[in-house]
Amino acid sequence: MKSKLTIKDIAKELGVSISTVSKALKDSNEISVETRERIKAFAKFHNYKPNSLALKLRSQKTLTIGVVFPAIVHYFFSTVLRGIDEYANERGYNVMVCISNTTYEKEKLSIDTLIEGSVDGILLSLSNGTEKRGDFSHIDKLLEEKIPLVLFDSVAERINCDKVTIDDELGALKATEYLIETGCKKIALITNPDFVTIGLLRTKGYIKALHKHNIVVDERLIVEIDEEKDMKSQIEVLFENEDNYPDGVLAINGEIYASTAMQVAKNKGLEVPSDISIITFTDGLISKHTSPPLTALVQHGYEMGKQAVELLIDRIESKEEEFQFQKKVISTKLKIRESTRKLT
Repeated sequence: MKSKLTIKDIAKELGVSISTVSKALKDSNEISVETRERIKAFAKFHNYKPNSLALKLRSQKTLTIGVVFPAIVHYFFSTVLRGIDEYANERGYNVMVCISNTTYEKEKLSIDTLIEGSVDGILLSLSNGTEKRGDFSHIDKLLEEKIPLVLFDSVAERINCDKVTIDDELGALKATEYLIETGCKKIALITNPDFVTIGLLRTKGYIKALHKHNIVVDERLIVEIDEEKDMKSQIEVLFENEDNYPDGVLAINGEIYASTAMQVAKNKGLEVPSDISIITFTDGLISKHTSPPLTALVQHGYEMGKQAVELLIDRIESKEEEFQFQKKVISTKLKIRESTRKLT
């Protein structure tokens, strides 16, 4: 039996967005006459029959918002989701979640899926794949179709929409300064490739702290983790030369980097924190249960989720045609545990 033609099929065949097809079939003036006629002719030729329930949903608010995460296994994103879900429910909205698996292709597919599901707006944290590719055309289409969008955590400045971010640069600067103030002189940085905006900002904060304290940046102590390769072997590079072992480590992309660095250091016979201090940029369950527990930068994920969804729902419900986009920046807090030496 031949499957029924959908709006998504029409959009794919004609190389336009799902939203454009939907509006053209409703004869919306937002779509050019030429495009409207082309879409309607294609639909008629292929005997397209609209889903009456879908049409009803598209004619009014669905009280559903979509969220696209790069991943959900990280403790930080789970706290962000909790903030989103709880506040959305307070405002009478449901939440539909998609995972991009840090790839451009899955991110684009997730956005298409959410639009087809008639969400009222979208929350998006950009994937590493999208940042590496530098192609934001799928997001530009959202904005052209006036679908409310808020970027959170991983954002791109060139995208004109509301944003909620962590103060990544200042957080890394504070963490690096703490290591310096406790006596560390050879501080290693475990970071992302430089096309990842978050990694770039945190690296900038690390370098700024070194310069502030007149410490020369040693490129041998900076490791950019390629997540397609074995992480442990990449971190072990920091400990190849016994004369240049780091006495401090800032791992800026989560607890796994920091806990692996701790394991590698211990394998080299180093004591934590007397020989080497370690700080992670996420305060999750791993941080609390390593031995010793990790000093961590608290990112306030719950607050990020709450602020992001509040911005989005306010946009959805706003009757204003013109408005200024907002950018909210959330500060970090250093949670001192036993993986770093104490200030004297």
